[in-house]
Amino acid sequence: MNDARKPLRIGILGAARIAPSAIIFPAQATGHQLVAVGARDKGRATEFAKQYQIEKAYGSYQEVIDDPNVDVVYNALHNGGHGPWNIKALAAGKHVLSEKPSASNAAEAKEVAAAVSKSGKVFMEGFHYYYHPVFQRLLAIVKSGEIGEVIKVESSLLIPMPDKEDLRLKYDLAGGSMMDVGCYALHSQRMISQAVADGEPTIVKAEANAADGKIDTKLYMQLKYPNGVAALAKGDFESEAMTAPLTVTGSKGSVHLPNFVVSGWDPRVIVEVGGQKRVEHLPSISTYTYQLIAFADAVDLGKPVKTDAKDALIQAQLIDLAYEAAGLPLRPTFNI
Repeated sequence: MNDARKPLRIGILGAARIAPSAIIFPAQATGHQLVAVGARDKGRATEFAKQYQIEKAYGSYQEVIDDPNVDVVYNALHNGGHGPWNIKALAAGKHVLSEKPSASNAAEAKEVAAAVSKSGKVFMEGFHYYYHPVFQRLLAIVKSGEIGEVIKVESSLLIPMPDKEDLRLKYDLAGGSMMDVGCYALHSQRMISQAVADGEPTIVKAEANAADGKIDTKLYMQLKYPNGVAALAKGDFESEAMTAPLTVTGSKGSVHLPNFVVSGWDPRVIVEVGGQKRVEHLPSISTYTYQLIAFADAVDLGKPVKTDAKDALIQAQLIDLAYEAAGLPLRPTFNI
């Protein structure tokens, strides 16, 4: 009996800046097949395909979805293009790995969840950090009781300001710092809250900087876990350098991740208990590679996916609540 697993046949929506690190290099490292890439500009898609050894280039996203040789669609479009194209790919019978956030708002996330349910296909929202041993080790230490009872959790993803023409600063494309970076800070809090308090955090308060009243260049959230733990989740475009620290403080000590989002760049887990400091060094393999391995396990072996459509809906609901708490409008649904 042949137990060899077939490589995933991947089609990419968008010749995007994120695609090489998020899907191309992980696919090449794990033996999956890059079948097609689609962009609105066929020339750009052709150039991208040539640069990254992708078999076919298309001048539209629909052609990638319609390609019978594609069984997995990786959606790397702007935020507004995630929900609509995720729904189209699912309707075409493709498995979907979507960049985060996988919808512009909770109403759209609900439509994506319905499409997943109807299709029976694997859907994953790309919160890649969760699949890395660094974050899993943090959860294990926290749950072990080594740092005592959790008192406070702080998570941040702060980056320098994108170029003023960047799609992440366009309101109609579901832009904003919360959608790009703050969503990681919030998602990690949700995963820790589930582990220590058996439920989701609530948003106590949110404050934002939004010069035009729509696009947040900073959004900080005060959260509370079901068991009363206080937490702070921060995302902004106002930092001098990219920084993504996460610290869980307990009654006996703390555990700190210098970079919880791109853990492969700094795979340390720093534990301090009773005046003693311990540094654990985990693999420097990319978070995106671990994510793709988990995705392939779901497709081939039926293993459950943590960041599935149900999780994505709860995430989107909390993002909407954060915008409301900060006095900002929800991100609009984008019509393709």
